[in-house]
Amino acid sequence: MSKYDIVIIGSGLGGLESAYILSKEGYKVLVLEKNRQLGGSLQIFVRDKAIFDTGIHYLGGLDEGQNLNQSFKYFNIMDKLHLQKMDMDGFDRISFDGDEKEYKHAQGYDNFVEQLAKDFPKERENLKLYAQRIQEVCDYFPLYQLKEDDAPIIGTKYLDINAKDFIASITSDVRLQNVLAGSNPLYAGDGSKTPLYVHALVVNTYIESSYKCIDGGAQIEKHLTKNIKALGGEIRNYCEVTKIVEKDGLITHVELSTGEIIEGKNFISNIHPATTMHMLESTKIKKAYSNRLQGLQNSVSAFIIDIVLKPNTFKYINHNHYHFRRNDVWSSVDVAGDQWPDGYCVFVPKSSRSGEYADSMTILSYMKYDEVKKWEDTFATIPKHNESRGQEYEDFKIERAERVIDEVVKKFPDLRSKIKSYTTSTPLTYRDYIGAKDGGLYGIAKDYRDPLKTFISPTTKIPNLFFTGQNLNMHGVLGVTVGAIRTCGVFVGQNYLIQKINQA
Repeated sequence: MSKYDIVIIGSGLGGLESAYILSKEGYKVLVLEKNRQLGGSLQIFVRDKAIFDTGIHYLGGLDEGQNLNQSFKYFNIMDKLHLQKMDMDGFDRISFDGDEKEYKHAQGYDNFVEQLAKDFPKERENLKLYAQRIQEVCDYFPLYQLKEDDAPIIGTKYLDINAKDFIASITSDVRLQNVLAGSNPLYAGDGSKTPLYVHALVVNTYIESSYKCIDGGAQIEKHLTKNIKALGGEIRNYCEVTKIVEKDGLITHVELSTGEIIEGKNFISNIHPATTMHMLESTKIKKAYSNRLQGLQNSVSAFIIDIVLKPNTFKYINHNHYHFRRNDVWSSVDVAGDQWPDGYCVFVPKSSRSGEYADSMTILSYMKYDEVKKWEDTFATIPKHNESRGQEYEDFKIERAERVIDEVVKKFPDLRSKIKSYTTSTPLTYRDYIGAKDGGLYGIAKDYRDPLKTFISPTTKIPNLFFTGQNLNMHGVLGVTVGAIRTCGVFVGQNYLIQKINQA
């Protein structure tokens, strides 16, 4: 008889949330993680005593009564998190080359309209219409509102509308169109394919409320892990799953890189569906299904510079900064080579050690996987660890970092003199440490032209193999949480689970 009711592959947020839900419901759960650190994109690292997030730069929907706040109450972590509420009048600021203005995205829909109307006074009614429509779109996705719903998440009326076209239908002011979409690196916005619902669900949660995690987002993983163990769940790191084995129509066990066999009654993959199919040894899955999952296009990746600042030199800013070199925020995902970077995002982490000054800064700019493809046969993960990908790769990173910093100093003129040190990450870093195929920032790219193709069901053709994580329906903390609810709803009932969360 199997020791575990549920074996979860991958300890990203979706895996941990699923482990908590199912442990709480009495299932015997084991989570397997290939890396040392748990948490996937919740991971942090430290350089020169400064803490850096790998993925969670800020959170939305955390005010009392809002969706993520209520979910975190259910997971028994809301009252344990150390948070900093961001600037109410401009948590995100959007700017463009040749324009000295910083356009502010404010918290609260009335305030959001009010702040942008200062820069676009003739557009006030259009801004109100935009705010109204964004909230209407979100209401068509009941699970995101923690409302009971028997219907699947697909089938709603907003799936096949293009986000760029929708915003253009609200206002003819091209600058305002780009300002409204200016935080689209949060979802790798692509003007040719990004659906409206992706834009709406992401921006809505931050307009509702925006917070930074003081000393990093790993606190979410730490508290979830502690709570899972208190409920009897087990979590093991340094356990790389290499095979998922089916026999007589059911998964019987997974095999680790060490050769260890782990049996279970049910298996949940929190890793990319394409990677899951690659590991699967089964005659039950039709080739067409496997090929469909492995052929889905992933979102663009990124180049990251994590800067340690000299003490007491750079004043802490309680907002994020999105800058674009052109008045076209929707095409930055496509820029490579000599024209790169087309823009950047600046995130300044909040440290408990300092008040007036910042310890560090993270700069993100889109980068295509093709830019680093020549080094794709090198790996920097446990147990396949290489000390270096080679000097050419190191030189590439330095050259690209200097290009980005050259752009950022136009906005922050004294930045170079305040840099103590920096480290860089490329799409290969994302691939190796987060397990994202092609280093994709947000997993499978959504496309309004064929919306159903990129919705992944939590169930598979094998009755005891399931999916969860950012590839299920949406990325981000809220999207992944909804994915965990969908997956665990298969076991305990989705509406039952929604009731439990709302009663927390």
